[in-house]
Amino acid sequence: MCGIVGYVGEKQAANFLIDGLTKLEYRGYDSAGIAVFDGEKINVAKSVGRLAALKEKIKNNTPEGVMGIGHTRWATHGRPSDVNSHPHTDCSGKFAIVHNGIIENFMSLKEELIAKGHKFVSETDTEVVAHLIEDVYEGDFVEAVNKVLNRIEGSYSLAFMCQDYPDTLICTKKDNPLVIGLGEGENFIASDIPAIIAYTRRTYIMNDGEIAVVKKDSIWVTDRKGNPITKKVFEVNWNAEAAEKGGYEHFMLKEIHEQPKAVRDTISPRINKENTQVVLDELKWTKEYVENFNKIYIVACGTAYHAGLVGKYYIEKLARIPVEIDIASEFRYRDPIIDEHTLTIVISQSGETSDTLAALKESKRLGAKTLAITNVVGSSIAREADQVMYTWAGPEIAVASTKAYTTQLVTMFLFAMYVSGLKGTITIERTHELLTQLRLLPDEINRTLEDVEPIKTFAKNYAFNNDVFYIGRSLDYNVALEGSLKLKEISYIHAEAYAAGELKHGTLALIESGVPVIALATQKSVYEKTLSNIKEVKARDAVMIGIAAEDDNELEKYVDHVIKVPATDELLIPLLTVVPLQLLAYYAAITRGCDVDKPRNLAKSVTVE
Repeated sequence: MCGIVGYVGEKQAANFLIDGLTKLEYRGYDSAGIAVFDGEKINVAKSVGRLAALKEKIKNNTPEGVMGIGHTRWATHGRPSDVNSHPHTDCSGKFAIVHNGIIENFMSLKEELIAKGHKFVSETDTEVVAHLIEDVYEGDFVEAVNKVLNRIEGSYSLAFMCQDYPDTLICTKKDNPLVIGLGEGENFIASDIPAIIAYTRRTYIMNDGEIAVVKKDSIWVTDRKGNPITKKVFEVNWNAEAAEKGGYEHFMLKEIHEQPKAVRDTISPRINKENTQVVLDELKWTKEYVENFNKIYIVACGTAYHAGLVGKYYIEKLARIPVEIDIASEFRYRDPIIDEHTLTIVISQSGETSDTLAALKESKRLGAKTLAITNVVGSSIAREADQVMYTWAGPEIAVASTKAYTTQLVTMFLFAMYVSGLKGTITIERTHELLTQLRLLPDEINRTLEDVEPIKTFAKNYAFNNDVFYIGRSLDYNVALEGSLKLKEISYIHAEAYAAGELKHGTLALIESGVPVIALATQKSVYEKTLSNIKEVKARDAVMIGIAAEDDNELEKYVDHVIKVPATDELLIPLLTVVPLQLLAYYAAITRGCDVDKPRNLAKSVTVE
């Protein structure tokens, strides 16, 4: 769960390394470091904490040289500290490496290397790689890297530097992302595209098992056996400004306001002009193909899991196929019942979520067809799945996901409509009605964003409560789970979401005078039941904040405050009700003085198990 950068060229490497790591701060990290070859030796500078600490450390003594590697670390083995920071070197200082992932057999390798006289200085699994390459090196850099890869087990993106090769970086990957940026008289390595977008738009997306020898004027890619691989250039079509805040105070707020565009971009190419059919050119399924499935699994983590809960409802309601949903970290350990009649849908914003990737691979091993829903073209999950539906949300920098979630909902809805059309479980009239309302959603999200003053007021009044509860039924409950997660992850308020009908089964004991309770009441099919639950809570003197459609004139009679969203079909209204919940979490975090974009203990992409 870290960032990797590398540079070889004609300019001072440290400048790019620091800038590249700055662009990768969204990935989450607890320390940072760089290693630069000055023509004679490798100089390493690293520091625990934010990049600002590293910049201050090297301010008057910046390592000089035209080749280097850099890293931001998220601790997995060993506490955050200067010594545990990357890059790591061997005993002689001849090699420097950076690593993303986990070396699973590091302890046995470490014991073996210590017995041979190697001296370790850190607690990390990664340092083993630096000493191992020193141990196997016989003058051939590429051969030594291959020998290392033959010994280590686990997941990794790795970049190597050797002082015997003053013009060469070597990088490779397994289960963790890595890209190479193609320049003129210089080339770049990074764990993610934002690190290099200001320098080049031409990239190679590395695949598992590939090894790249990167020099300033050439890049040579081979497989593990040394067979050359011809790589296709991937042209990045993002604007550089898309990775910047764009005038907003925080990335999260910017990305909340980008949701209308993200939803429109995700919808537009996938509906015909008459609003009578969903067109998914990326699938091109047939009625016979769909009818082969007797069960669908949806597997995801965190916010993506909450999107999956809504997706389950969509598929079962519209396509009438049984759906099970599971948390990815639990899925493969419970021996799921999967065969060739199963479809497994995995959802991941980054496409690199380790648990979700593992669940995908397990499903394939058991014979299931697989479909990935992700935001990142060329990501590990996108490459591993049989087929992919992309959410065209653009880069999402803030750790707390917003536009990725709404585009995941849209994508799940489009998928459910597509399958129901193939199966004939929905009429043309109903299809036209739903798709017409779907096209209106971007403008309706914009309207939801226009008046945030009441939300700011709520946040100011209730942000210092110790507990906040969310309740809802049906799709409202699923959205309440996401609203609760947003509040707890960025404001650190204890927040829980409950199915409103479960209140009498224990939860009601938690309600006391003055406790804020946010009640979602947009599902007409269970509206009266929800209203009854709201009355129960209000009778215990809770402070009630209601979320309702703008044509609802009843809810305000029973709550202390009400937030209205545009009225639409109850299947689609989750895309509107989640927006005020995102804003409520955002302004609560601001009120409490929290670091909105980089909440404590969290990272954007969970790339280790």
